[in-house]
Amino acid sequence: MSTWTSWLAQRAELRDERGTTRTIGVLRDDATIDLAGNDYLGLSRDSRVVAAAVAALEEYGAGAGASRLVTGTLPVHEDLEAALAELCGQQSALVFASGYAANLGAVTAFVDRDTSILLDEHAHASLHDAARMSRAPHETFAHNDIDDLARALSQQPGRSIVAVESVYSVLGDAAPLSELADVCARYGALLIIDEAHGIGVAGEGRGLAHTLGIAGAEDVIVTATLSKALGAQGGVVLGTPAVREHLINAARTFIFDTGLAPAAAAGALAATNIVREQPDLVVAIGRHTAQISRALEISPSAGAVLSVPMPTPAAAVAAREQLRERGVLVGCFRPPSTPDEVARLRLTARADLTPVQVEFTADEVRRAAAC
Repeated sequence: MSTWTSWLAQRAELRDERGTTRTIGVLRDDATIDLAGNDYLGLSRDSRVVAAAVAALEEYGAGAGASRLVTGTLPVHEDLEAALAELCGQQSALVFASGYAANLGAVTAFVDRDTSILLDEHAHASLHDAARMSRAPHETFAHNDIDDLARALSQQPGRSIVAVESVYSVLGDAAPLSELADVCARYGALLIIDEAHGIGVAGEGRGLAHTLGIAGAEDVIVTATLSKALGAQGGVVLGTPAVREHLINAARTFIFDTGLAPAAAAGALAATNIVREQPDLVVAIGRHTAQISRALEISPSAGAVLSVPMPTPAAAVAAREQLRERGVLVGCFRPPSTPDEVARLRLTARADLTPVQVEFTADEVRRAAAC
């Protein structure tokens, strides 16, 4: 057995011992209720979104054909960027191939030898990976702790970037964005807010930064994915025109990547327009989140994500499998994927659930979690 084969076997055995082995497979069908995915508004199958994607596929082809800096920029990209900027109350936007790529590009493009990065300890893996890739000094501060952030900022010798989420992806809690913006302004730091779980969900769908009046500020950058509430694919960075111009010239995940596929861009554009025109969809998320959280006796969520603590990773896996047999799909998050090292079931209270589905799934999750 080769050295690498032996190493792979050891890693697999360790994952099995810890109960953290991941698998993939086709799970969704018409008979299941999907509370595991991120299609918060149910727009991925909305007829208007699908029709827009199909029309773009027929007009432009399956792919953009090149990077955006060569010949890969299409009218649908520019229309999407304008619509996203309008929805989020921003001056400009730049679309990336994924939300992960958007975060990598946004962080690394603003780093030089005088820059340090401070991340909320619960921030998404893409932000932590961006900090590592930037090669800049970086550290974490206690989750949503303004005093700890201020302490860390006071000790930085040069410029600082602070990276947070607006609504956190595992616990579903909101960041104190106004206070974060204030302390960043006090120390001259750039605040990067990942609104992956805020766009289409918080603040009439326009995001938490817009709701709190900090969208468009010169020292605030917002990132988001187009694959959750907007039901498509891709990512975006929103900010001032100067931010956009800098990203075009410095963000490697934009410069060296093929442009977002036109079907995904058109689908995201249609979804963005739906969010702006149908605020009742966003209201439905809040209603379903409140109903399910009351039934499960768990903390309410600032977005669409609900988190049910489980005693062990094995118990979480067993509950997930029991629910799957009953036709309900839920997420199963286990360390090290959870920021607090607690195994959890993760539910998304989608806007398109029927009242009967909401009641049924809440009852089933309560039974499974109690076993």
